[in-house]
Amino acid sequence: MNRTTLTACIAELAALRYTPAGLPALDLMLEHASEQSEVGQNRKVQLKIRALALGSQAERLIQQPVGSVWQFQGFLATPRQGKSVVLHIQEFQQD
Repeated sequence: MNRTTLTACIAELAALRYTPAGLPALDLMLEHASEQSEVGQNRKVQLKIRALALGSQAERLIQQPVGSVWQFQGFLATPRQGKSVVLHIQEFQQD
């Protein structure tokens, strides 16, 4: 199963664009920081991840301010010509 839930803040928002099929698409960068338990030890975790929202999710997200914190749900994928992982946002809600 490829299902990811991440609480993160919106670090960057690109301009809203449209796919060749006419769907709204939004590229964004998310930032996360937390403390996680690993093998009985607390570990500080920080990450930045590219994300993509399509359709109504893109239209809702473009209206949110940079720096706002949300809980994002979706799946991870690697773009066809890329080497990094992208979170494809299917749902998001205020954290």
